[in-house]
Amino acid sequence: METTTVDVPTSDGVADACLARPDGDGPFPAVLVFMDAFGLRPRLAEMAERIAAEGYLVLVPNLFHRAGRAPLFDLAGLDDPERRGALFGQLMPLIGALTPEVVARDAEAYLDFLAARGDVVSSPVTITGYCMGGTNALRAMAAHPDRIAALASFHAGRVVTDAPDSPHLGVGSITGEVYFAHADNDQSMTAEQIATLKKALEAAGVTYRSELYAGAHHGFTMADTAAYDERATERHWSALFDLLGRTFRR
Repeated sequence: METTTVDVPTSDGVADACLARPDGDGPFPAVLVFMDAFGLRPRLAEMAERIAAEGYLVLVPNLFHRAGRAPLFDLAGLDDPERRGALFGQLMPLIGALTPEVVARDAEAYLDFLAARGDVVSSPVTITGYCMGGTNALRAMAAHPDRIAALASFHAGRVVTDAPDSPHLGVGSITGEVYFAHADNDQSMTAEQIATLKKALEAAGVTYRSELYAGAHHGFTMADTAAYDERATERHWSALFDLLGRTFRR
């Protein structure tokens, strides 16, 4: 396996990204991974490599590329709840800058980058995202339903809001399958919001699964943070690889 940093041209400059590629000539099915708010770091590379080990080419772009190359902040001490919480104050302006229009434009650039590679199969990709990455992955799929075959979203927050551009309101364009894993101790995605999302998916006729991970907190897959939950993370891997296997008929 080869893991490298690549530069992806976008309409607003270059996005640095982690690329994990299996050994061999390919072509490989492609998986686009949208990062959590803490951004590109060794934990995201580890996760990309875990997916690539199953035979997928994986691209993890820096969604905050307009602010600079990763890492943008000192990420030491994420296993300390106070340190983790304090960082969000710095991150919120960057998260807020990822409007639906920005996400759609960037997603197109990431998809074009993958499509141009000779070692990627010429078929729609699967996208997965974590925390804010799960929310923006849903936006990306809604904007490019013909290019994204399936979505796996884990502990996404603010998928349902009162805003006119709330992510859940855009699901009507989706044609592929979606999977949502929700933490049951997550104030950014409450039981009421989960129910609202399910109603929107059902009304749109989207093929979906929505599961609650009992005892898990927001960010449960991130082994370098205080929210990590090993049991929930292993369940997440099973769900993700199940979706990938069915999507690509492996």
